[in-house]
Amino acid sequence: MAEPEVLLSGWGRTPRSRAEPVGPLSLPALRGLIASRPERGLVARGAGRSYGDAALNSGGLVLTQAVEPWLLLDPHRGRVRVSASVEFTELLARTVPHGWLPPVLPGTAHLTVGGAVAADVHGKNQHRDGTIAAWLDQIDLVDGTGTLRRLTPEETPHAFGATVGGMGLTGVIVSVTLRLLPIRSALLDVTTRRAADLDALMDTLDTARSRYAVAWIDGTAHGRSLGRGVVDLADHHAEPDPRREPDGPRYRPGLALPVPALPFCPVTPRTAAAFNGLWYHRAPRLRQSVATLGTFFHRLDALAGWNRALGPAGIWQYQFVVPDAERDLVVCALETLHRHQASPFLGTLKRFGPADGHPLSFPVAGWSLAVDLPAARAGIGELLDALDRLVAKSGGRLYLAKDARMDRARFTEMYGPLDAWHEARARLDPHGVFRSDLGRRLGLCE
Repeated sequence: MAEPEVLLSGWGRTPRSRAEPVGPLSLPALRGLIASRPERGLVARGAGRSYGDAALNSGGLVLTQAVEPWLLLDPHRGRVRVSASVEFTELLARTVPHGWLPPVLPGTAHLTVGGAVAADVHGKNQHRDGTIAAWLDQIDLVDGTGTLRRLTPEETPHAFGATVGGMGLTGVIVSVTLRLLPIRSALLDVTTRRAADLDALMDTLDTARSRYAVAWIDGTAHGRSLGRGVVDLADHHAEPDPRREPDGPRYRPGLALPVPALPFCPVTPRTAAAFNGLWYHRAPRLRQSVATLGTFFHRLDALAGWNRALGPAGIWQYQFVVPDAERDLVVCALETLHRHQASPFLGTLKRFGPADGHPLSFPVAGWSLAVDLPAARAGIGELLDALDRLVAKSGGRLYLAKDARMDRARFTEMYGPLDAWHEARARLDPHGVFRSDLGRRLGLCE
């Protein structure tokens, strides 16, 4: 049922726009709505966890829950057919007890499966297992004519490739079939290692042989300590822990602590440096430990609504990837952020493996840096525009699921000619029904 226009935002809480929320709908009602060609178009919105304007549609319709959640697990074949509205919390709770794990886990378990596919998410194992697209057998999509289509990498490679990473602009994903990863335990063996500078941090990631590898990076450090951080490497337990898992593997996310919404931004250059310094010095030089799925993959989920604690102006998450040969751009970015006192309060560094070849998928072989920045900081927009130019010149790109401000010219420079994507989209959505603020900003839709 349609409602009056409401003010919506992404997880970063900036930008914001008004749209008319719709959903959940039955499949026939969804197909009928799309076939009616709403005047200002529509876009599907999952859990609202993309940081920017990917799930906003100013003046138009936003499907706040396209379809009801459901899940069908085949525990013998390690396959799951799952509604796009199911969040990873439910997916984990249903698959882990049977000895299966979603092969790619995003940074929050509150992302929907449909949102994960639309952004072609990666996890801490991208260097080894690729993005979620590599594990999809099928996508069920309602296209711009209201037709339900079955997309597979073998039978419909162009439509499939345009949809994964396509940010919801080729149709509404209603369900997917996903291959799962076999596990014997829901616990992970974790090696934590402190690195005194960026070279040490990168070397540790570069030589890692574990399935999962990620580094927290101190975005406020400078001089000889530039890029210092803490690396976590992890692999699954080979067998269930008889003491902690007497009944076999289970997914227990734990309770989340509520975080109050603050009327001001507590992040300043001084507080960001203090927080990062404390985190670094509390980390062990070397430690072997055991972690649960929740504590290793989704640490910030323990703080409910943590994005509200950073003030009413919101946050930018700036995430880019550059090829191996351009790793010095990570140094340049950190130095630039420090020089302009941009106050990055959270940062992660990942080593990426090969790209999957889909037009709008983010990863390329190289290095990915992500930093969270207070949007209220003076001059932050001009600073990030300058970094955009450097990333584009280096053959890198920004992550569309995190972006809220990149301009069309820089996007084109980063992602290159997208003729094949536009052709596939035109076949799937000949009337231009699917639109978003991000799509209009970047020239992906009208």
